Amino acid sequence: MIAGGELAAALSAGPQVRVLGGADYAETVAAMQAFTQARTESTPDEVWLCQHPPVYTQGLAGKAEHVLDAQGIPVVQSNRGGQVTYHGPGQVVAYPLVDLRRLGIYVKEFVYRLEHCVIGTLADLGVTGHRVAGAPGIYVRLVDPFGHAALTGPRLDRFEGLGKIAALGIKVSRHCSYHGLALNVAMDLAPFGRINPCGYAGLQTVDLATLGIGAEWPDVAGRLGQKLAAHLSPRR
Repeated sequence: MIAGGELAAALSAGPQVRVLGGADYAETVAAMQAFTQARTESTPDEVWLCQHPPVYTQGLAGKAEHVLDAQGIPVVQSNRGGQVTYHGPGQVVAYPLVDLRRLGIYVKEFVYRLEHCVIGTLADLGVTGHRVAGAPGIYVRLVDPFGHAALTGPRLDRFEGLGKIAALGIKVSRHCSYHGLALNVAMDLAPFGRINPCGYAGLQTVDLATLGIGAEWPDVAGRLGQKLAAHLSPRR
């Protein structure tokens, strides 16, 4: 049994980062759900880092017409928010399993922190990430991914000149989160062209390799995991 002081220290230390490596999508979702259903107020938070075999996942609002041509890649219904996205090798998928009530934050702030961690990870690699209002995830300027100029408006096409490099979709149950975000490192991007990514027709998807960044999966996963652990800590 953990003593009260040790438990308090563990809870205040922030999430434990677990690197799962390659992991089946459906099995991972089932494990996240079981973890969330079984957890109590004294359950330490965790962040799971993995990459999945090729799979399309539909969010709760997902529309079948956004899958244009699956070409044999499984399409799996999910209970996360958002529309369809693609997971595959060479992508860092991060699943923060955290108690938002313990952090004293709501979903909007949680999403902001997740995006902030992606932006910080990209910045470590010299890439400037951007938010787009009303479209969760992180984007880069295709003509100048390393420039620091902010996106300015109004923009008739909010995605003009942008490529999506990270997608985000979460689920919150009893104040506890699961599902999470996916950052593209070095992937086969062709499957993204067979869907309307996150429900947006014609939205271009990019990865770090496309931008000329030769980062390895373990390095990017480690950087992202460290940032998530720091920014999802009650002591932040």
